[in-house]
Order: sequence, then structure tokens, then C-alpha cells
Amino acid sequence: MPSILNPYLNFTGNARQAMEFYQSVFGGALRLNTFGEMGAADSPDADRIMHAQLETEAGYTIMGADYPSQMEPQPVGGFTVSISGDDADRLHGYWDKLSGSGTTTMPLQKQSWGDEFGMCLDSFGVPWMVNITQPQS
Repeated sequence: MPSILNPYLNFTGNARQAMEFYQSVFGGALRLNTFGEMGAADSPDADRIMHAQLETEAGYTIMGADYPSQMEPQPVGGFTVSISGDDADRLHGYWDKLSGSGTTTMPLQKQSWGDEFGMCLDSFGVPWMVNITQPQS
């Protein structure tokens, strides 16, 4: 198996909702495992997500989890999830869903380098960049 690189997102009790949202954006198969299912049935975190993995038809893998209650949650910062390509219809659809319930920090529009590019925070506070490569003329 080749090495892969993918985001692993941390949440403060809403990982299930976030990962289900990403499944609604990107499609694919979502697996969710709670702390209770992984041996902590008597824990206050039993219903929280210990590990989630979304495998999409586009080949994306997004993982996530809830912080356990004994860990101090860390604010999101220092990273952005970036999606790029030339499938404009698909990428516009992702953009519309990610930014629709979140906050647009830079509108998706034509940029000086010729591509369409935009940035947003989704409703879970995860930062996204979308770059749509324009056909070469």
C-alpha cells in the first residue's frame, strides 16, 4: 500500500455531525467508531467519536474524532484543507456546500493567476481553500 496524506480533524463533541456533513458534501462511505465501541463503554465519552473515516468516490480520505473529555481542546489554527482540480462543476458544488452554512473569507472568483479561487470556514470552523484550474487555451 502506498503512503497517503490526509487531514485528521478534531472536534469538541460534534465529530459525528461534522463527518456526516462532509459525507453530504463529498459523498462516499463513512465509518464511525465511538469510544464506547472501542472499550470505554462506562466512560463519559462513550457516545463521542473516537475515530471517523470518510472515503469518497473522488479518492479523498477525511478522518476525524472528538477530543476526549480529559483532553484540553485546541483551537483550529495553522492549517487549511485545500481542494483543487479542473472539474469545475464538482468543485463549485463542494464550495457551495462548504461555504453555504459557514463563512466566506475570500469569495470564489477568478484570480490574477487565471484560476477561480476562494476560501471559507465551514460551519464547524474548519478552513477550506478551493482552486479551480482553468482550461489552457
